[in-house]
Amino acid sequence: MSQPTWKNPIVAWIDYRLPIFTFTHHELVDYPTPRNLNYWWNFGSLAGVVLVIMIVTGIYLAMHYTPHTDYAFASVERIMRDVNYGWLIRYLHMNGGSIFFAVVYIHLLRGLYYGSYKAPREILWIIGVLIIFCMMATSFMGYVLPWGQMSFWAATVITNLFSAVPLVGEEIVNWLWGGFSVANPTLNRFYALHFLLPFVIFALVFLHLWALHVHKSNNPLGVEMSGDADSIPFHPYYTIKDTFGLGVLLVVYFGFTFFAPNVLGEPDNYIEANPLVTPSHIVPEWYLTPFYAVLRAITFDIWFIPAKLIGVVAMFASIGVLFFLPWLDTSPVRSATFRPVYKQFFWLFVIDCVVLWYVGANPPEGWFIPLGQFATAYYFFFLVILIPLIGFFERPRAVPDSIASAVTAGADPHREQS
Repeated sequence: MSQPTWKNPIVAWIDYRLPIFTFTHHELVDYPTPRNLNYWWNFGSLAGVVLVIMIVTGIYLAMHYTPHTDYAFASVERIMRDVNYGWLIRYLHMNGGSIFFAVVYIHLLRGLYYGSYKAPREILWIIGVLIIFCMMATSFMGYVLPWGQMSFWAATVITNLFSAVPLVGEEIVNWLWGGFSVANPTLNRFYALHFLLPFVIFALVFLHLWALHVHKSNNPLGVEMSGDADSIPFHPYYTIKDTFGLGVLLVVYFGFTFFAPNVLGEPDNYIEANPLVTPSHIVPEWYLTPFYAVLRAITFDIWFIPAKLIGVVAMFASIGVLFFLPWLDTSPVRSATFRPVYKQFFWLFVIDCVVLWYVGANPPEGWFIPLGQFATAYYFFFLVILIPLIGFFERPRAVPDSIASAVTAGADPHREQS
């Protein structure tokens, strides 16, 4: 790759001593990218944009928020009513959390479909799963900060889950609370961690991009780039594509922010927290309800292990199992484009995740209980049992030798990408 020549003397002077402009040029302009990426590859960059919006709006809100149980609820109302454009910043931050999770979940499912977790991108995938864990912790703690009814009771229910840990469970809960109940020390701890964790996520995103640029992006065919004919520069071909995707995302984002800012929230959270009044149905934010459904699906003890502990383990395992996916998948083929059996079960898995989301958003009663148990069983069955078995028994379609050969031959796989 050629060394860029900078005509501006100031840029040239800085770059000679700190080659930041050369680095940016290599990684964002000349960066070789597979020539067949479709719009599903937009969501990685979109997630980065939303993360920056979340950090900027979060810092603004932190300037006006008071992390004290006597004043937290009132300070949020003051942001909404008295701070100039406080309502806009809060709604951008509140709905930005939902947009962030939606974009990342689509990004995750794209990786599952096209086998982006396979060698040599295992570290890239593992860092991505760590990012999701940090996002969940950050969003949960942020949900507590408005100190409404749902904030208080969600904190009480979720932190109490750790009491199921043998021997040290009660100590863990008391440490999280900073006392013997959810109170002011709890709010202070959650506020501090909610402010810190986005910067941890930002650091993980940097590592994620670093790992991505080592072995370059995967592509819909799942074959490695084998020469200049397989790649094109990132700019302008994909910068313009990402810009279009960003425009669509902002239309949706601002649509929620300006026209339906509370549609994804809970009305009970506009009531100040009251430890003496329990809401009729305690539910987390929509992007956490699938994992809440997994937790509630376990209603039975196994030998001497109580249902509560099994449910907690299952909830964390529902994300933790993704760490091992690069080794669970035994297929030599990456992309589901060439895997007819895996493709069918993958779409059943997507439907299953939607079912878990629906079950988690409803009270654990009636037919929601067996439905949640069945959906939970298929979730783990697909990831732990089906994926290894399909890799052994499936007969994939022929994979092209290169990206360019698939394009010039007018193969069916290319038509699926468009």
